[in-house]
Parts: sequence; structure tokens; C-alpha cells
Amino acid sequence: MSSWKKAAKATQKTHRERHQPESRKHLGLLQKKKDYVARAKDYHEKQQTLTLLRKRALNKNPDEFYYHMINSKIERGVHRERKKKNDYTPEQIQLMETQDIRYVAHKRNIEAKKVNRLQSELHMIDAANETKNKHIFFVDDTDEIRNFDIVKKLDTHPALISRRTNRPQLSRLKDMKLPELDESNLKQLEREKQIAYKELRKRVDRERELTIVQQKLEMQRALKDRKITKPKLVSKETKDAAPIYKWKYERKR
Repeated sequence: MSSWKKAAKATQKTHRERHQPESRKHLGLLQKKKDYVARAKDYHEKQQTLTLLRKRALNKNPDEFYYHMINSKIERGVHRERKKKNDYTPEQIQLMETQDIRYVAHKRNIEAKKVNRLQSELHMIDAANETKNKHIFFVDDTDEIRNFDIVKKLDTHPALISRRTNRPQLSRLKDMKLPELDESNLKQLEREKQIAYKELRKRVDRERELTIVQQKLEMQRALKDRKITKPKLVSKETKDAAPIYKWKYERKR
């Protein structure tokens, strides 16, 4: 390459898109070419889709029949497939219903265990601390009664006397590395406690709902048994309780 071409290439100016003038900044960013290309591409794709749909609508035969017309329906604005009765045998349907009941029972047992764990960590501790102490101490003579000091007897801090749980001795308190508690830390602890109680309430509600679902599924399975006489309805099903039926007593051989 000659020196003249090198000099001409070095002096070439890089052209850039202009920025938004100060007087037009209130109108937002100035659209660049790449923004226009993306917007135009999106616009043309939508126009092509509308053209294709319009063409299909014009060419559609209103008297045409296809089986999907009767094999589907719209429920609450959502298109759903109709369930075919001949897809499963009675044994398969019974097995699926049994699996549903087992799954609900399994989930309910998990929630019940979590509720018991949270109750043992939160509710039972608070209830124990609110209960009055009835600790009985035995002494040998009246002098010991006059000089009796419960703090020395329990070997704990005076602030922990009223507690029934988590009352460590002074020797253990010295070895423990306790955090410095100020107003913000106490508020944080109280906030965490309230969050734990909120989770406990949610777990209790979920366990109760799963119990109701399990009872309803078991009742539905019992009503499908054709070998027994039809029971009498005592109370209807509600969102908070399963239906109650009364079966006629039949003596089994």
C-alpha cells in the first residue's frame, strides 16, 4: 500500500449518528437506525400474521365438521379437552383415585409433622414461660429459710428466675458468647418470632384443608361402591367440611 493511500485512510472521518439536542431532551431518546430496524421488523411480522389470519377466515367453510367440535369445550374462557369415558378401565380409575388419596394423605402427614415441630419450638415454650412456677425447695432448719436465696440456689441470673425454660447457670453464662442486644436487635428477634408464628398459622390451615380434601375423596370412593345400599345424606358438602352420609347397618356373615 502506497503512502498516499495510507494517508487517505488515516484522514477518513468516522460518521456517527447525532445525539438528541438539548432543546429536545424532554421528548426522550432519539431513535437510532437499529431501533427503527427492530420496530419495522416487528411491525411487518404482525402485518403478515394478520394477513394470513384474514385469508384463512375468508376461506373457511362454515358448514365444515370436525370431531374436535364435540370433543372440546370452553370453561371460564379457557379451551379444554373433554374427558373420554372409554380411555380407562374401572380398575385403572380406582387405582388413580387411590393414588390421589394416598398423595393427599402423604402431604397432610408432612404438614402435621411441620406443625408439631413449630409448635414445640414456639407455642409450647411461650406457654411454659407464662405458667407460674411451683418449684418446691426442701431445707433443713429455719435459719436456712431466713437466709434462703433463690438466685444462689438455682445458680442463675436474677433476670432468668421467672423463666421455666432456657434458664442456664452462671457458669455456663460466662462461657457463652452472647450477642450485644440493643433495641434494634430486640425488634429483629420479635419480627422473626412473628414470622415464625405466621408460618405456623399457614401450616395449620394447610393441614386442615388437606384433611378436608382427603375426607371428601374417601367419601367419593365410598359412594361409588355398588355392592352396598345407597346411604342417606345427613349434611351436604361445604368448603369447610366433607359431606356426611348415614349407611344402613348390614350384618356381615
